[in-house]
Amino acid sequence: MTSNKKRTFRVAMLTLGAAGLSACGGSDDPALSTQPAGVTTVSVTTYGATTVGSGSTAATQDLLTGGLGRTGIGSAVAPTYADPASPTAAELRRNALYSNYRGLVDSTANGGYGRLYGPNIDLAGNDTLGEGLIPGREYLAVLDDGTGRKQVTIAVQIPTSFDRNAPCIVAGPSSGSRGVYGAIGTSADWGLKRGCAVALTDAGKGVGLYDPADDSVNRIDGTRATRTAAGTLSHFASAISDAARTAFNTAFPNRLSIKQAHSEVNPEKDWGTDTLVAIRYALHALNLEYAPNSPANDGKLALYTPGNTIVLAGSVSNGGAAVLRAAEQDTGGLIDGVVASEPSAQPLTTTGYGVNVGGVPVASYGRSLADYFTYANIFQPCAALAPAAQMAEVSIYNYMSLVGMNARAANRCTALAAKGLVTGATTADQATDALAKLRAHGFTPENDTMHNAHYGLGNGPIISAMYPMSYGRFGLTDNLCGVSFAPVNGTGDPIPVNGNTKAASFALANGTANGTPATVVYNDSEGGAKAWQFAVSPSTHLADFGLDSALCQRALVTGVDPVSGAALTNASTPTLAQSQAVRAGIAEVQLNGNLRGKPTLIVTGRSDALLAINHNSRSYAAYNRVVEGSASQLRYLEVENAQHFDAFIPFSGFDTRFVPLHVYFNHGMNAMYAKLRHNTALPDSQVVRTTARGGTPGAAPALTTTHVPAVAGTPAAGNAITYSGTSISIPN
Repeated sequence: MTSNKKRTFRVAMLTLGAAGLSACGGSDDPALSTQPAGVTTVSVTTYGATTVGSGSTAATQDLLTGGLGRTGIGSAVAPTYADPASPTAAELRRNALYSNYRGLVDSTANGGYGRLYGPNIDLAGNDTLGEGLIPGREYLAVLDDGTGRKQVTIAVQIPTSFDRNAPCIVAGPSSGSRGVYGAIGTSADWGLKRGCAVALTDAGKGVGLYDPADDSVNRIDGTRATRTAAGTLSHFASAISDAARTAFNTAFPNRLSIKQAHSEVNPEKDWGTDTLVAIRYALHALNLEYAPNSPANDGKLALYTPGNTIVLAGSVSNGGAAVLRAAEQDTGGLIDGVVASEPSAQPLTTTGYGVNVGGVPVASYGRSLADYFTYANIFQPCAALAPAAQMAEVSIYNYMSLVGMNARAANRCTALAAKGLVTGATTADQATDALAKLRAHGFTPENDTMHNAHYGLGNGPIISAMYPMSYGRFGLTDNLCGVSFAPVNGTGDPIPVNGNTKAASFALANGTANGTPATVVYNDSEGGAKAWQFAVSPSTHLADFGLDSALCQRALVTGVDPVSGAALTNASTPTLAQSQAVRAGIAEVQLNGNLRGKPTLIVTGRSDALLAINHNSRSYAAYNRVVEGSASQLRYLEVENAQHFDAFIPFSGFDTRFVPLHVYFNHGMNAMYAKLRHNTALPDSQVVRTTARGGTPGAAPALTTTHVPAVAGTPAAGNAITYSGTSISIPN
């Protein structure tokens, strides 16, 4: 596949049909442009708003901002519902666009919103787009495998500005566990401004919130209904009989079920194929929109095919993992180029390649997400108390102190020492040893002062609970490692979900157990079930964030008791069979490193403490070079002073230290489009030297282009990322 295989073609050529376009090269198989098997179109809606409005109806919405524009997306106050107990599908869409756009960027003006990026900023970085509304049509569809349990949501957005002479599609699988609009502020923002169709998908994750108390679900459009009433439009319902549901509600009242954790299908294994199906559905939608005899096009006249339409797969975080996996699985030549920002890029192996930083080999790299998260979930709260990891985020520190989390972190140190997992006579000594263990496990010095924030915000407990459940195909009633999900009160007790919160969950929640509306609950906490922040471990009798459960989750991943070192058996907790199921699921989601020669850009923040950089971007880049050799077209950009969550930058202490990685996602998309359309060379792999804003925590000066310089085509020698033998070499 050549990087410039796509050619601009004239509208007149469209009248020739598929045969006339076949000379453009690439795959023109009509089957790739028809409605994919298993996909059902739910709705086709015109969102024609060109001025800011209420966004309460389709007529007052646009594709990108739900009718809110730059001003509404930038407001800290979410739009309201006419009836909060029963929001309409249109209202939920509007608010989902609002929350998902803001969830991926720093939405403050000082942080760059509305000045360096945002709906009003064009692709050259200039403020020329007014409120940034983009009218067009949206095809909403669902992909299932016939079981009713897969239920992948797809939304294809076709702007009225779609360039029929230079057609392009941007594939944007959602980041994190988010719903179908989880890439609206990243992939869709860039693609719609470029005049491309955008293929969004939740890739089998999303806000599938099931309430066993009333057997209610989210429909594909976000509205609530009973499982029976929703029928085939149910996004997710736990596989549970009425009798089992009644028994579960009695034993574990007020619990909720989350799709990614409890679907029992390990959706992550299909993130790549789901992305490919979304691309094929986008081609189908384009042919319905523009082919002669539309909408009765039966595929015999497929004007838009992979052979004449640029397809750029670009997304963030788990969406970045999805586009990499899609490229690896793309046997049909659908995808032309890939941009993966801060991806969860888990190599299939830790051997055969290496990572050097500053000329020093990294000892631990290429581990799976479940491996390094369950390890961090044990040691991170203690390590956060080490003098070298002193709290920089004042706002988070105050919160943690207020709710007693720092005292419980000291209890975690005490409990670890009692079990022989850390050494030291004092809490400070124990914390320093815990921090050293995290470093030895592949976390970097740049992560030291971020462990506090990541644990304080619950990332360790959430991921360590959800992902082993998903990998092992465990369901709601399994209560794996004594964990469930529920709304909680101020002291951590499970309580009934608020009706209005549940009704708006499609727009409010991000698909995880982050507290909106459910949080991680340890059922076996001494004295009764408690949220992870308050959990008391039976083995320690301490409020230590539920260490017993964390150790169980670690054993699931390794097959070994982390305290005794003994191999699991089918009489242990967890059992060997449970561990084997989890490890089999992990193997299903790891990447093989073969991008099939596709031009690829990976963009990652050097300070990423969520998807640890040694285990993801650095390792995957090295692994790909070994797998593909000279055929590799992967380029790797590592951005200084950038971390995983741009939405955290407004936090006091984050604002002074970090710049938005989103700026470099946009740089990457521009560079990849120039490569695919004009055969412009991609920038060489490099460390991008940014400048932190500095100033007073909570009141950092405004971000400027000086802080976030452009990526060099050819970096200075001291910034170049190179390869030596089978190892990637990263400069300090």
